[in-house]
Amino acid sequence: MTKKTANDNKNFKKGDHIVYPAHGVGRVTGVEKETVAGFDIEVYVVSFEQDKMTLRVPTAKATSAGMRALANDRILKNAMETLKGKPKIKRTMWSRRAQEYEAKINSGDLISIAEVVRDLHRQEDQPEPSYSERQLYESALDRMVREVAAVEKLDRDKALEMLTKTLTKKAA
Repeated sequence: MTKKTANDNKNFKKGDHIVYPAHGVGRVTGVEKETVAGFDIEVYVVSFEQDKMTLRVPTAKATSAGMRALANDRILKNAMETLKGKPKIKRTMWSRRAQEYEAKINSGDLISIAEVVRDLHRQEDQPEPSYSERQLYESALDRMVREVAAVEKLDRDKALEMLTKTLTKKAA
């Protein structure tokens, strides 16, 4: 690979917010050259503030690893519409549904995450969810809140309030 080709793969630059499927919203803190097993590779250094974690993603593999830019306004609008929809609870075993929810959360797709939030959200008059349901719901909600906050340039609390209002509107 020539130097020119390596630079052509740079879709993200320092300071960009990105979404990494398994970890959610992070910020590119730099692009560095590293030597791994005798090979020189270029990597994005991505910081996930909330998790106090730093990830190094090879620039050539970023897209295939699922790293993407934040959702645009159209995707955000579709995700909010998804939240307003009627929950789709399949009558399959919980373990199977939990696997599907986990896969949707880790897909990094905002609309899939919104589906999980919508399906697992409980109104006040509904029974208390199980521990594992609550864990999945909170995980999905956290991922969605972080991306909405980054897209809308809001703090986390304002983004959470916005999503909560959207979720409670559907019941009204």
